[in-house]
Amino acid sequence: MAKRTLKQIAPFLVLAAIALAAIFVTPATDFADTGVYSPADIAWVIVAATLVFLMTPGLAFFYGGMVHRKNVISTMMKSVVAAGVVSVLWVFVGYSLCFGEDIGGFIGNPSTHLFFKDVNSGEPWVGAPTIPKTLFSVFQLMFAIITPGLVVGAVAERIRFTSYILFIALFSILVYAPLAHWSWHPEGFLFKMGALDFAGGTVVHISAGCAALAGALVLKRRKAHIEHREIPPANIPYVLIGTGLLWFGWFGFNAGSALGANALAVSAFATTNTAAAAGGLGWMFFDVVRGKKPSVVGFCIGAVVGLVAITPAAGFVAIPQSIFIGLVAAIISNIAIYYKQKSSLDDTLDVFPCHGIGGMAGMLMTGIFATKAVNAAGNDGWFYGNSAFFFTQLKAMAISAGYSFVVSYAIFKFINFILPLRVTAEEEEIGLDASQHNEKYMQGTLLVTNNGTIHEEEVID
Repeated sequence: MAKRTLKQIAPFLVLAAIALAAIFVTPATDFADTGVYSPADIAWVIVAATLVFLMTPGLAFFYGGMVHRKNVISTMMKSVVAAGVVSVLWVFVGYSLCFGEDIGGFIGNPSTHLFFKDVNSGEPWVGAPTIPKTLFSVFQLMFAIITPGLVVGAVAERIRFTSYILFIALFSILVYAPLAHWSWHPEGFLFKMGALDFAGGTVVHISAGCAALAGALVLKRRKAHIEHREIPPANIPYVLIGTGLLWFGWFGFNAGSALGANALAVSAFATTNTAAAAGGLGWMFFDVVRGKKPSVVGFCIGAVVGLVAITPAAGFVAIPQSIFIGLVAAIISNIAIYYKQKSSLDDTLDVFPCHGIGGMAGMLMTGIFATKAVNAAGNDGWFYGNSAFFFTQLKAMAISAGYSFVVSYAIFKFINFILPLRVTAEEEEIGLDASQHNEKYMQGTLLVTNNGTIHEEEVID
């Protein structure tokens, strides 16, 4: 049996330590429901949380279908494993860092809800008074899960699996938690500044997009990218399935962020669908204008960009304006990818142009088209005579993007200092499915005819 190093067994030891500590946490009685909860709101937010969770396997299919077939499983696994890492961290300290007692408008006190202390037994969250705090926390957990999973697309086909596990943990604590606190906690400094982010334009998409850019820069280019080798998608139907699951799940992502079964949730549901439709059509038709043929992948990417852009705006803009938001974001991201392809940046699946720039476009267009007619708790944008709000959104966007990029860059550098961040050249050539997981996207044998004889051949990726 091969000798195991401390670095190899450290993840198991950390998990075991957290599990052992958890058994000594004293259970608390649930908060006494004295008629404050709404059964309809509880039912809807449970469904919405489930829909958001479905986005993570949807993202795995979306990304897995676009990489080389020798890297399908490794790419999908890196997205899905976030559900394990973040879920444990969330109960341990993540929720407390995001929504615990405020410390200077920057972060939550980690001891406030350590191991979910006072969550099930506490009063409802101030922004969700009709559902249990535990449900609010679980709903927010689903956002925290998918965010590091988005980064996978930029570093696919060359990052070591164990190193990415560490990235998920550090990113969740050092990047996601502060941004969530700034934007969604009443004492967070972006919240108090008046910046609006309905469902995660900054917290999820800008943070993931900028982290993706940082990861691509630290990991540098794949050999295939340097040699300008075209890598055909492994499975376009996977991309289509993934898009369908993402689109479906995004209804929970955005409409669920109303945190109740109410008219605002309905409006957010409609703006989400409309922006996705406009984004998909806009990307596909813009490709035709540029001389390309309409493609399934193009429509799928455009739809996702439309969903990204509407995320911060979903509960603040009217339904007609969501057409413009989806269309413009798709065109901007399409152009960004065109120029990225002419550069030496190796963002494997264009995460920064789609999620980073798409999220930025969405934040700015929230600053233009937001209206109190849709949400009285929001603001009027530049289009309705309030230019000051646009510049508030611009400032919040710049702060979030800058922080996410700098800290994520430092995280990748730190990991590379203590662990090999990138697989070896040989492992990259073999493919990460085999070298990291000893599994293959296509495996087994085929019956092959040759000159009238039939023999069995092993499937080779």
